[in-house]
Amino acid sequence: MKDYQSMTVGEIVADNFDNAAIFDKYGIDFCCHGSDSLPEASRKAGANMDEVIKDIESKTSGTPESIDFKSWPIDLLVDYILKIHHRNIRSHGPEILKLLEKVCNVHGEHHPELFEVRELFQSSLYDLGNHLDKEELVLFPYIYDMFKTQEEHKQLPDFHCGSVEAPISVMMAEHDAEGERYRHIDMLTHGYSTPKDACNSYRLVLEKLKAFEAALHQHIHLENNIVFPRAIQLEEKLRG
Repeated sequence: MKDYQSMTVGEIVADNFDNAAIFDKYGIDFCCHGSDSLPEASRKAGANMDEVIKDIESKTSGTPESIDFKSWPIDLLVDYILKIHHRNIRSHGPEILKLLEKVCNVHGEHHPELFEVRELFQSSLYDLGNHLDKEELVLFPYIYDMFKTQEEHKQLPDFHCGSVEAPISVMMAEHDAEGERYRHIDMLTHGYSTPKDACNSYRLVLEKLKAFEAALHQHIHLENNIVFPRAIQLEEKLRG
């Protein structure tokens, strides 16, 4: 059995992404605060660490292994993030916002919190758009360059940001901001639960918002806990 008490929550989810659902159950933030140890994260969430470990071990022994992202080469991880997560945000985000505006028009009078949810989500899409652009135009091309340099045993080209840690620190700060924003949305919607007078569109938009947040959590987790640390290690190796 693994010594989960000595692992960070990010490492535990990187080991098996199915553990993300267990952490969500206990309110443990594994993406933006993935560097927290399990004891520290459990304390912050007010969760019983022994119960958390029991659930992890039970799930691990009773279900097949999920995708082992940490075994993937870094260029494949970036490909996955671009083609799955970036596309998801750009395609599904505007659709959700349009549906949310419709629900605000119908239910906003009796559920004024919907207007704040809409403003938060609209701001998120704007900020995420800028965030994705920076990853696609600055950070990820350099990661691809580093991977190619390693594969072809060439000299690492100069990077206009100096070190990969510079854009990574910006990306992680923006991840933290999004994590806080969606915690606020979760609070406003009472965990994405629908009121008794909710129509089908109301239920649907909360389901879509919840799925969008879950996908964003995986996006942040893959970057914060797998891609970014490996990019830093790769740069250090290539620079000697």
